[in-house]
This record gives sequence, structure tokens and C-alpha cells, in this order.
Amino acid sequence: MLGRKRSIRFKIFLILLVPITSLLAIWGFAASITVGEGLELLRIETVSQNVITPARALTSALQQERLQSLRALSSGKDTDYKTLQQYREATNDARTTLERQAFAEDVQEDLTPAMRQRLAQLQERLDRLNDVRSRVDGGDITRLQALESYSAIVEPLDQLYDKLQLSPNPALLEQTKAIGLLNRSREMISRQAALIAGVVAAGRMTEQEHALFGELAIIRKSLYEMAFNQLDAELRAPYTAYRYSIPYGTYEATEERIAKNVPTGRRLPPDSENWVELIQSAALAFDQLGGASTITLRDRALPLAQQALLRIIVTTGLGLVAVVVSLLVFLRVGRRFAAELVALKNDALHLARAELPDVVARLRRGEEVQITEPRRAAADARHGTEEIVAVGEALDSVHRTAIEAAVGQAQLRKGVSKVFVNLARRSQSLLHRQLAMLQSMEQRVESPQLLEELFKLDHLTTRMRRHAEGLIILSGQPPGRGWRNPIPMFDVVRAAAEEVEDYPRVEIRVPHGQSLTGPAVTDVVHLLAELVENATIFSPPNTPVHIRGESVASGFVLEIEDRGLGINAEDLAVLNQRLADPPEFDLADSDRLGLFVVARLAARHNIRVSLRGSPYGGTTAIVLIPQELVVETTSEDTSFTAVAGLLRGSRTANGTTPGGLPIRSRPTRSARWSHGPRDDDTVNGAAHGTAAPVVDGNEESPRDLMTSFGNGWQRAHQEEGNAS
Repeated sequence: MLGRKRSIRFKIFLILLVPITSLLAIWGFAASITVGEGLELLRIETVSQNVITPARALTSALQQERLQSLRALSSGKDTDYKTLQQYREATNDARTTLERQAFAEDVQEDLTPAMRQRLAQLQERLDRLNDVRSRVDGGDITRLQALESYSAIVEPLDQLYDKLQLSPNPALLEQTKAIGLLNRSREMISRQAALIAGVVAAGRMTEQEHALFGELAIIRKSLYEMAFNQLDAELRAPYTAYRYSIPYGTYEATEERIAKNVPTGRRLPPDSENWVELIQSAALAFDQLGGASTITLRDRALPLAQQALLRIIVTTGLGLVAVVVSLLVFLRVGRRFAAELVALKNDALHLARAELPDVVARLRRGEEVQITEPRRAAADARHGTEEIVAVGEALDSVHRTAIEAAVGQAQLRKGVSKVFVNLARRSQSLLHRQLAMLQSMEQRVESPQLLEELFKLDHLTTRMRRHAEGLIILSGQPPGRGWRNPIPMFDVVRAAAEEVEDYPRVEIRVPHGQSLTGPAVTDVVHLLAELVENATIFSPPNTPVHIRGESVASGFVLEIEDRGLGINAEDLAVLNQRLADPPEFDLADSDRLGLFVVARLAARHNIRVSLRGSPYGGTTAIVLIPQELVVETTSEDTSFTAVAGLLRGSRTANGTTPGGLPIRSRPTRSARWSHGPRDDDTVNGAAHGTAAPVVDGNEESPRDLMTSFGNGWQRAHQEEGNAS
């Protein structure tokens, strides 16, 4: 991920994702706590209606059945057993109701794990109830054993209430625990009533029963005092009223009397028949007070639940609104920030890829470019991020500076070009005058040695003129000389070879029949001369340079091949790229002026120039002249007429080809023209202004020299035609 490029929008999204996610997490945590509290409070009503209420009914039924079981065991009367059966049916009904409501799936989901555990324990104890009943009916269980067995079944019901959480509120939790203690105190009273019911039915109290009654009295008082002290004023008020009532006072007095004054093993006092009723009335009173206290606590919890729901709505709603507002603000700021950065990026890319290249291209074409005022600074100065606006202003400054630099560079380049053109034009004019003077001197000189020296000077002057024209071409100006009529392709190639210093090494194999249009002659001669000069310079001096030409479907192709060291593939690709797409001329790259000149000339006439390796290890330059620059030669007879006119003094340069191109070849080089004139003594001597050849010891006259040269020229062309 770190190595991949990411957009600014993606990175801004990542930046905003962290605080938004944190805010959502905090809101979700707070909402879950509040919702959990509200759901806990709403669960109270379900648990109270479906678990606590039927559990209290089952507790009362079991307590009544326990009392009647101990009475039946002591009396053995059928009437007591019939009454016991009725209590058993009531217990069964209460059990069925509890199991139907408390074990329902939706109710089980609202119970705490501790309450579900107590219910499972209760159900296990209730499964033992039938065994206890059978033993009671069979009489093979004592009163104390029956009391203990029923008490073991009732105990999970008391513990179930202990696990009830009416509210997470600490005050309500404390009051709930106090009510639980009161219920346990009430259970102790119920056990007393059951024990006394058996004792009264038997007429005597055993020592064990007396001790158990005393223990129950102590436990009952301890639980009651502990719970009473924990109750708040509202819940304590009904217990206080009952505590100071006559029934409760009578109950306490009876409890005290039984625990301390009833002898064991003897008959009970005559008023013992009232003990059960007194204790039962106290148990019933405490049962009613406990139920009323539970309802009071439930009523207290419901408003708390409603308040919690209100807090849930407010907290959740406000938190959600805060999250949404934060998200909208983040998105708005992030979108605007991203939009500003994207706009800045687009402006920078537009400047780099469109505006500056367009300005440079227009400057290259010589167009005038106006330096515009900054765009972003004026548009974004009133709004937007301060730093981005500053970057935009800096970008405008860079834009303006770059255009100013480009315009200044173009003006400097234009000035340099003007200097080059001015100097080149002056040099060209002087060289033209020098060539004219050399031509005049060559026509007057009769010494072959002196004429040879003049030819060398003439050749150097011609090369200097080509270099001056190269400066004009690099400056984007056309050369001063040109032709209107087509020139034979062979003469064009030979004229190009004549402008190279080491021209004797050049071998030309170009067929006759095609000519080059006049306007392209000067540039093609210059282009070929540069390539031929490269071939001669970068190849051994004893190796030939071949120029081959032929017609192709798309025009006329020339191959210039040397036998030098060649060019590596990488440099060859760079050179071909520059030839195909000429770059702007760089003054610092002066070592490759010829390459720039060739590329400019080729682009001017849509000529394709490419380089490739030669089979001999050197380099081959391929020049493809397009078809629109090539014309068919109508007649070769014009050659003699042109040469005749030339020898009559009609030429304008040192010597010319039939088409008007200068000829500066010497006799020592004549054999190199594979398809050129073959008569060295006549053609290459007379045609180039050398001393007239001596035939049979007699010097030819000018009228004879012209006739001899014309015959030799015509014969040479005929031989060339036969060879091609």
C-alpha cells in the first residue's frame, strides 16, 4: 500500500475516517450503555408479571401444603388428608402457572443468568415434591423431616427473589434486598406455623421441635430487624404500623411464650389451639406487606425506566445528530479541500502540459506571445484555504516567470539567429564573390599545377559556403541559391559528393531517368553532402563510401554506406529519433550541427532519413525522397547542349553539370564514378577547366576541345545508360 500512488481524495478520506470512526464508536458505546440500562428497566415489568408474581403464589401454596401435611401426619384424620389434597391441587396449579410463564422463550431472554439458574434449581426441587407427598401419605416420614423437605423446595423461591434486580439504581437495589430479607423472615414465620400445627395436632412438643422453634424465632427476629433498618421511610411505614399493632404484639408474645415456657413431652396448654391461627395471621400479614412493598418498588422502577428511555432518545438522538453534523462538516470541508487541491493540480498540469508547451510552440513558430496576468490569485484570493491560495499565487508567479523566461529565451534565440543569418549571409555573399573570382582565374590559368591548386581552393570555398548555408538553415531561413527546373538525380548526388573534402573516395551508383524538382535541389544537395561528409570522416581513409540509388514505389531512395566502426544500438535509436522528430536546436550541442541541419532539411521537404548498421560494420544512411519531389527525365540529349553552352562561357560557376550544378572533379578521381563519364582525358579534364589534353603531341584548339569534349560527354552518357 505504501508503494502505490493514491489520490488526494483518498488520503483526505483516510484522514477523516479516523475521527469519524472514533466518534461513531464513542457514540455507539454510550448508546449501547444507555439502551442497555433502558432495556434492563423495561425488563422489570416482564419479570415481575411472569416470574415474581406466580413465584409468590407458588410459595404461599407450598407453605399452606406444608402446614397441612404436618397437621395430617400428627392427627391421622381423613378430613385432614382431604383438606391436604385440596392444598396439593392449589400447589399444582401454581406450579403450572409459574412454569408456563417463567419458562416461556421471550421471558427467559429477559432473565439474568442467576435467575435462570434459580428457576432450574426450583424445577429440580419441585420434581421431588411427589416423593415427599407419597411419604406423607404413607406415614413413613416425621414431622421434622416433612418440614425440612418442604422448606428445601421453598428455599429456591426465596433465593429467586434475592436475584431479582428491579433497577440498576443503588437505592432501589438496597430496598429490593431489604424486601428479600423480609420475605425470608416471613418464611421463618410460616415454618413456625407449620411446626406448631403438627405439634397442636399431636398435643405434645418434642425437645427437637422445641429447639427448632427457638431457632426459627431467633432467625426470624434477626432477619426482620436487619430488613426493617434498611427500609426507607416510605417502605418502612406499613411495617412500622403493623409492628406496633395488636396482632403483631400478640404474635410476638405467643412466639416468646412457646420458645421459653412450653414444656417438652407434656400436653400443651388449653389455648394452644389458637397458636396456629395467630402465627398464620402474622405470616399472612407479612405476605401482604411484602407483596405491597414489591409493587411499590416496581412502581418506583417504572418512572426510572421511562426516564432512561427519555435519556436514550435524547442521548441517542443528539449523538446521532452530532455524528451526522460532524460527518457533513468533515465531508464538506474535505470535499472543498480536495476540490481546491485537485483544481491546483489541474492548473499545474495544464500549465505544464498545455500552456507552456503551447507558448514554446508559438515562440518556435515566430508568433508573438503576450504575458498574461495571474488567474488563480485573483479568483481564489477572497475564499479558499490560505495555504492553497498561497500555493496558487506561487503557481501564478511560476507561470508568469516561465513565460517571461520562454519569451526572453525566444527573443535571445531569435537575436542569435539573426546574428547567425546576418553573418552567414555576409559570408555567403563573400564566398559567392570568391567563387566568381576563382572561376575567372581558372579560365585564365594554363598551368596544370596552378589550376590544381585553384581547384582545391575552389573546393574549400564551396565547403565554406555549405557551412554558411548550414547556419542559415539552423536559423530557420532558406538558403539564397536555388533552381527552377528539375535536375537529374545523378547530378544532384554528384554535386553533393563534390562538396565533401575527401570526395575521391565516393563511389556513386545512381541510375539515370529520374530528376529532382528544382526547389528541392539545393536542400537535397546540402542534406546529402552532410551525410556523405559524415561517412568519410567516420570511416578509414582507404575505404570507399558507396552511394546507391533506385526508384521505389513511394519515391526515390538513396543509400550512403561507409565501412567505419559503426554506431551502437542505443545511440542509433537516439539519432533516428532526432532525424524523425527534429528537436529544437541547442547551442550547447555544437558537435552535431550536421545532424540538426539534416533533420531540418528533411522535415522541410518531408524526406525520411534513417540510419542503420552496415553489413561491413559501418553505418548506412537511407534517404527516402517522396514521390512528389521526383520527376521523370524527358530526354538525355539536353546534356550535350548544356555542356556545349557551358564551354561557350555560359556557366555561372566553376563548372556545371548538364542541369547547371557545379563540377569540380579532377582526373585522378574519374575512375570513382561508376556510372559517370568514362573518358578521363576529355570529360574530366576539359569539362572541369583543366589544361587541354595533348593528343599525338599536338595541343587541341578551343574549337576542337569543345567538339572533343562534346563527343566524349555524349559517349559517356551512352555508356552509363547501357550500364544501368
